[in-house]
Amino acid sequence: MNYLIAGITGLLLVLSFAPVNLFPLAWIALVPFILRLTMVSSKDSFRMGFAMGMVYFFGTTYWIYNSMHDYGGMGLVSSLIIVTALAAYLALYPAVFSYIFSFVMGRSQVLPALAVAPALWVSLEYARSYLLTGFPWSILGYSQWNFLPAIQISDLTGVYGVSFLVVAVNAAIADVFILKRRTREMPLLPLWQAGLAYALFLFLIAFTGLYANYRLAQQPAGKPLKASVVQGDIDQGRKWDPAYRAKVFKTYEDLSRGAAFQAPDLIVWPEAALPFPFDLNTPDGKELKAFETSLKSPLLLGAVREETPGSDIYANSAELLNYGENTYTYDKIHLVPFGEYVPLERVLFFVNKLSGAIGSYQPGDDYTRGEIKQGEFAVPICYEIAFPGLVRKFFKDGGDFMVTITNDAWFGRSAGPYQHFAMAVLRAVENRKPVIRAANTGISGFINSHGRVIARTKLMERRTLTAELVTDPTRTVYSRYGDLFSYLCILGTFFLLVFSFEGKE
Repeated sequence: MNYLIAGITGLLLVLSFAPVNLFPLAWIALVPFILRLTMVSSKDSFRMGFAMGMVYFFGTTYWIYNSMHDYGGMGLVSSLIIVTALAAYLALYPAVFSYIFSFVMGRSQVLPALAVAPALWVSLEYARSYLLTGFPWSILGYSQWNFLPAIQISDLTGVYGVSFLVVAVNAAIADVFILKRRTREMPLLPLWQAGLAYALFLFLIAFTGLYANYRLAQQPAGKPLKASVVQGDIDQGRKWDPAYRAKVFKTYEDLSRGAAFQAPDLIVWPEAALPFPFDLNTPDGKELKAFETSLKSPLLLGAVREETPGSDIYANSAELLNYGENTYTYDKIHLVPFGEYVPLERVLFFVNKLSGAIGSYQPGDDYTRGEIKQGEFAVPICYEIAFPGLVRKFFKDGGDFMVTITNDAWFGRSAGPYQHFAMAVLRAVENRKPVIRAANTGISGFINSHGRVIARTKLMERRTLTAELVTDPTRTVYSRYGDLFSYLCILGTFFLLVFSFEGKE
């Protein structure tokens, strides 16, 4: 029974995420799981949490197999072993959640699940976002990416606040059954703790609804911005083939000329769109410079740039060309482990990068913004959009809009590109910045500062997409102060553990 409940919970959570997007399931998926955790030992709860986590994380990260098998040269078995190992590591977090929750609830006969589960869940999600370079994929709040009223609070709390809300609803439902069982076993059980928890819960629900209504009714006070994204749909297996280079560049040229007819304020190419290292002094660079000048629109593109000419040390960069001048460069700060670098390389010398044929990447260290006449913007590259704390640093002292460029060809036609796109929606709301997203194979699109998707492409199609947005100079609580909410959850969880170790109440 324990593993059946764990498996069902994990499956319901998977279905709540993109691309299935049955987001209402997340609001009830944890109810039977939480109830069962109050009936089993701490050791059994750990096993339950691990089993639930295996289903949950394997179901939402299986697409990593595509990168390793299709493009990394790994065999079927090796790829599946690595994906399973990653899921097992991630499953430790719900396992620890289950163990601590069961322990605290077992030590107390009066604490409701509402007082324990939401803060504990957020504390562990936050830890997962940073430990061992961090892997903030499948954060529960992302399941609500297209439910706008629920995600508006993220400009105060980050995506972790949405996770808190979802777990709180599950815990509140579970508490109805938990309290019924407790009062049957102990008729004189004091209920003030549960009453206080429910009062705070109802306040949270009311505040979330009212705040969402307030935010969604606001109009951004920025400038109109027309932008075009170019989705080249370049085969990852041929992208760096020298014989294919001219065709790749011509594809982007032809698509961009079509977009230029609409006179956009900005044209955006995806991550590493250039099939050659970025250097405006080379023949290829001079051709690029002349081409951009002919567009009569600024061109923001993803490129691989040599840190030192002639070396094999590169930066994964975003470059802004404006009438032939290179006016902005941003080097990706958070590189992809095993994709762009090997952690503990001296120890793991036998492990190759997925991008090993290109060279070694050096991370950037400057949270710099670019600028066009419509305002200032930041360009988180690919994997960086998954990190709320990283993205908000670009906007803590200003900024008007966000561009994110990526190459999701590594993920194939899996759930990966859809989940990656969903993360950009939360970044838009957290920072109140409209987002322009350009992806090699998709999904490219435009998101306003309320998190509403204005337009987007399909996966694996070659096209341009043009839309009009309004920039937003708002400086949100989250942009300015970061993860204060998560720190409060961690502090609350710490005190709960201390009181639990002191003895039964």
